[in-house]
Amino acid sequence: MNEGHTWGGGAALSPWDTVMWRLEEDPHTRSTSVIVEVLDRVPDWDRLVQAHIRGSFQVPRMRERVVEPPLPLVTPAWSADPNFDVDHHLYRIGLPEPGTFEQLGEVVADVLQRPLDRTRPPWEAVLVTGLEGGKAAYLFKSHHSFADGMALMQMLELLHSRTSAPGTRQVPPAPKRPKVNGYTLLAGRLVGRAMGTPGALLRSAPKLPGKVFVNPFTTTSQIVGYARSLGRQVAPTVERSPLLKGKGGLGIRVLLFEVSLDDLRSAGRAAGGSINDAYLAAVVGGLRRYHEHRGHVVPQIPISIPVSTRRPGDPLGGNQFTGVRLVAPLGETDPEQRIILLREQVRAARSEAALDWLAVASRVLDKLPVAALAEIAFAGTSTADAQLSNFPGVGWEAYVAGAKVLGIYPVGPRPGVAMMAALASYEGKACLGFNVDPDVFPDIDLLHRCLLEGFDEVFTLTSSATDTSEKAP
Repeated sequence: MNEGHTWGGGAALSPWDTVMWRLEEDPHTRSTSVIVEVLDRVPDWDRLVQAHIRGSFQVPRMRERVVEPPLPLVTPAWSADPNFDVDHHLYRIGLPEPGTFEQLGEVVADVLQRPLDRTRPPWEAVLVTGLEGGKAAYLFKSHHSFADGMALMQMLELLHSRTSAPGTRQVPPAPKRPKVNGYTLLAGRLVGRAMGTPGALLRSAPKLPGKVFVNPFTTTSQIVGYARSLGRQVAPTVERSPLLKGKGGLGIRVLLFEVSLDDLRSAGRAAGGSINDAYLAAVVGGLRRYHEHRGHVVPQIPISIPVSTRRPGDPLGGNQFTGVRLVAPLGETDPEQRIILLREQVRAARSEAALDWLAVASRVLDKLPVAALAEIAFAGTSTADAQLSNFPGVGWEAYVAGAKVLGIYPVGPRPGVAMMAALASYEGKACLGFNVDPDVFPDIDLLHRCLLEGFDEVFTLTSSATDTSEKAP
């Protein structure tokens, strides 16, 4: 079985995917991300083109675009693009000398800011040549409705090669994919609802009395518990930092670097936590140092993190996550205590009854006009100072058209927050990508130093840690 044929799920966008897709029209709430892969050399262009053509057959979702109904009464659907052409999605650019990683970050920022063509499949790929040391970079940009970070890593594992030699793998023919337009989508869904509603009501009617009246205390307590949990999820936790608050600027600065994954794991274990706990503590420590350099003393800031809702047996691809809010102990100087405090909050958040609140709320939000939807979404995301994400990368040595992948750096969207930080693991490295607001962080070099110091501070928890002060991709 070719897993790529089912990657991404069914034809219908979920309500949550629909919300993210429709928010693309407002630059403040745009949810486009870029995966940056640093390569040991420049891959052969013709081979790279053929790899994308073959990959688009292996993962048919790459050949599908989003079709909107003429009225927002039903969710959009994925439909085969009758005019699909790899040339519309793949291009190359060259860096001027000296080809530094700072220059690469500027290119990533430009690519990230440019809106995708909403009439085509929502992805594009860029080969960046001229990187110092004869290296190159491969950028894969996609809309969040296409996939979340973990799903993108699944796709890379499907499409990347394990050797530098040209592959001989044959792609099995894909099953016929659905093709719709806005009007057939709307008519078909409405007819389906009309035919399915009576039966659904009859099937559910006998269950209602027993569920509501036999044990009303249990039902009421569950409702109250969910409501309280929802309040903890969506209500502002603490005041935003006056330094990071900003005004939701649209500019983008990108910062890429890496640290040792083993050191991060060891530091987390030393404090009774995980890689993720140590990562959160390190970034928070870096932000504390940045505040100190700028003359601000802030004890706590609100941050948010995504939590995967994937379960064993779930189909590959798509979006299966929810967001939770944490109170980052910015004033805590002890890295061990900072890890403990963050770990306790993450564990508590994962057990919340309203952990699924994004999926539940999107069933209502996806019916709203785009302007109202954008206003609500921006108001919700702008209650945090930073978003921090972490997911496993490709689990083996990967190649792109014969060039070896040296590092995989995720750069996520930044809706209404000053910073989006993301970590992907690859070959013993924790590869970090930061999307920051230049109006809030005017000195990107200072931020870089502070973040490295934040990781070094966490690494003091393990004697085998290596100094990160000179680390670069």
